[in-house]
Amino acid sequence: MLTGRTLSFLMSRSLLICKSLNFNTLALFSSASSVVPRLPSPTQTSGLPCSSVNFPPSCRLSVSAHRPGPMELKEVLQVLEQLAPLSLAESWDNVGLLVEPSKSRPIKTIMLTNDLTDAVMEEAEAQSCDLIVSYHPPLFRPIKRLIQKDWKQRLAVRAVEAGIAVFSPHTSWDSMRGGVNDWLVGGLGSGQVSVLSQALGGASHSHKLEFMVRSAEELNAVVEELKACDDGTTLQCSCNRPDNSGIHVSITCSDSALTPSVQILLRHTAPSQSLSILKLEKPPLPGHGQGRLCVLDHPVTVATAVQKMKSHLGLVNLRLALGAGRTRESSVRTAAVCAGSGASVLSGVKADLFITEIL
Repeated sequence: MLTGRTLSFLMSRSLLICKSLNFNTLALFSSASSVVPRLPSPTQTSGLPCSSVNFPPSCRLSVSAHRPGPMELKEVLQVLEQLAPLSLAESWDNVGLLVEPSKSRPIKTIMLTNDLTDAVMEEAEAQSCDLIVSYHPPLFRPIKRLIQKDWKQRLAVRAVEAGIAVFSPHTSWDSMRGGVNDWLVGGLGSGQVSVLSQALGGASHSHKLEFMVRSAEELNAVVEELKACDDGTTLQCSCNRPDNSGIHVSITCSDSALTPSVQILLRHTAPSQSLSILKLEKPPLPGHGQGRLCVLDHPVTVATAVQKMKSHLGLVNLRLALGAGRTRESSVRTAAVCAGSGASVLSGVKADLFITEIL
């Protein structure tokens, strides 16, 4: 459904980031006093005036409180990843820095695009861009060769030759709180919004090992061996001695430290006889995740919902499929949104209206 041009500006520190769906390119020029976006011309947007797109207030702000001069690539990447951690992306996605030039250079001009195409690359070269932020990753599947007849490989070669870095945020921008999905569902009006597919935190420790030792001396020996095994192991000791059975010990460790930690414990008699291993669940990240479900404060008709989304996206037309027994005057109280196709995220979800990229 959401196949037209949409813009969502996200500001963090000294960078103004623009997410675009299905329009050609957008360049940002950063100076010591402001960040200036160059919007597509009317011809680039098929006759749709840029002013008809419903921009959030942040996109109209200039940035004056940031460090003077250009930034290094690693500094720009830090800002981008602070804005939307790559850990929020789906496991199947290919996000982050996809092309890194061999020779570093200051990042003065950033071009943002929905898809990196030949036309976008030509414009990036003409504008002397240092970094392209492409919402969809131009490199997705493993590449075995770099040849000119394949357009994606050809673009990767051109980026390398031109010394242009390429970064893709994709589903990390969809998942983040205040990101693409939240912006899309906001077009319907106020309501109670919840995440459909909850994002989980990337906990550094994933396993908990519980065992017993017979004495403080044995405890000290085991602890020293575990410390030597993994600097990231967190040790928690309890001195409870129920029924004089020994000292109860609990440690947490990462995936990489699990096997060596278990091997150490198995070399000691008491721990090997009492060892239990628990898998720790990753904590949820409130407000982050794929898809949104909104219970509207004020129900609207299907026709009104469509008109609201047209205005929000700055579109003349939207594709609408009415369910069995539904009309344009049917009431919409709940709406489910997914910035992508939504095939898995929206599966089994009950709502009066579904908003998705692919109908």
